[in-house]
Amino acid sequence: MSAPKKLFVKTWGCQMNVYDSERMAEAMGASGYEATESADDADMILLNTCHIREKASEKMYSELGRLKEHKLARPDVKIGVAGCVAQAEGAEIIRRQPMVDVVVGPQAYHRLPDMVARSSNGAKVVDTEFPEEDKFTRLPRGPKARRAPAAFLTVQEGCDKFCAFCVVPYTRGAEVSRPVARIVAEARDLVERGVVELTLLGQNVNAYHGAGPDGEAWSLAQLVRELAKIDGLERIRYTTSHPNDMSDDLYAAHAELDKLMPYLHLPVQSGSDRILKAMNRRHTAETYMRVIERMRAARPDMALSGDFIVGFPGESEADFADTMALVKEVGYGSAFSFKYSARPGTPAAGRELVPDDVAHDRLLTLQAQITADQFAFQTSMIGRTLPVLVEKSGRKAGQVIGKSPYLHAVHFEAPATSIGQIVPVRIVASEKNSLTGRAE
Repeated sequence: MSAPKKLFVKTWGCQMNVYDSERMAEAMGASGYEATESADDADMILLNTCHIREKASEKMYSELGRLKEHKLARPDVKIGVAGCVAQAEGAEIIRRQPMVDVVVGPQAYHRLPDMVARSSNGAKVVDTEFPEEDKFTRLPRGPKARRAPAAFLTVQEGCDKFCAFCVVPYTRGAEVSRPVARIVAEARDLVERGVVELTLLGQNVNAYHGAGPDGEAWSLAQLVRELAKIDGLERIRYTTSHPNDMSDDLYAAHAELDKLMPYLHLPVQSGSDRILKAMNRRHTAETYMRVIERMRAARPDMALSGDFIVGFPGESEADFADTMALVKEVGYGSAFSFKYSARPGTPAAGRELVPDDVAHDRLLTLQAQITADQFAFQTSMIGRTLPVLVEKSGRKAGQVIGKSPYLHAVHFEAPATSIGQIVPVRIVASEKNSLTGRAE
């Protein structure tokens, strides 16, 4: 029996890309590949890419440049590019880097094993179609390995919002929701393999409208309530949400379900109504704040996270001041913030840019406020006893690391046998991006 081939996957971008990488690895596992942590001994190297920001695309091309010598030394090694850059640029990737063998978009990766087989004779294979078939049902499955305690599960893909700065509608396609039965079956399988916490993924996850057992469209709240019935599944999260897709039943679910964690990632991008309109966000700062108020009424201890873009074309000092006012009013537990980066093909790409030094200064100001709010929220945990899901061993001997209900990383002393368990931990200190605790 021949030795299995080895697959190395490098992933950039969002949690959905992490999920996609896992599914592609499983699909290749069914074709005789096993995962490796190093590109050096890999028979295939797969780069799963992100196209949200300019630098992410550049990282991919830089990585391909670094792989040139590796390919020259081992011409038999297959090089693949997947994900949103693959979708956006397709055959252009092979034109720029002829050593690439396979380019596959995020809606076609169930075809990856066949594409790799077709490339065995030296052919260059590109598939960036949006096929009619459901990739999730077509994916070949490899061996059912034991899983880490926390896992991602894609329930919805695509976006119909067409924000002026975003490439997602063009790389992921229109909004599509998976049927309830298939999601529940995958969730049960993951729990059987050791998963305790699931994060439901979607570009607009709270727009979920998958077919239920009766054929009627179910909401995200209905799906969460069904998943909460699974024995052994103790925690449920979801990301990323859109302010316009929050619903009464989702607020109610947060108020009523202990398994639904008190954490909400709700991007706003700007606090200025003028800029929000230019972004085609279709909500105002006030309507966003009403969502926050309703969520906090349902779950008073809710940890809030957000996304911000500074330096969007046309942003004035007054617009930025509106953003800062919103940030201070919300008091985010965490947030992601970026300078505007034009993506080719998007409506905002041709607009006049804010001077880079101005955008840079605004970003530093915003991040200083977010960091202060984050630390204040973390500090408020000191003295509390939190249920922590232990996920892995820590860097120090006898130390483990887990997640609080609020998605804080918590490190404390406990045996490795506690991995996969939810342990009560008294928080004793707050570090820069984590909490220190003591098991009780």
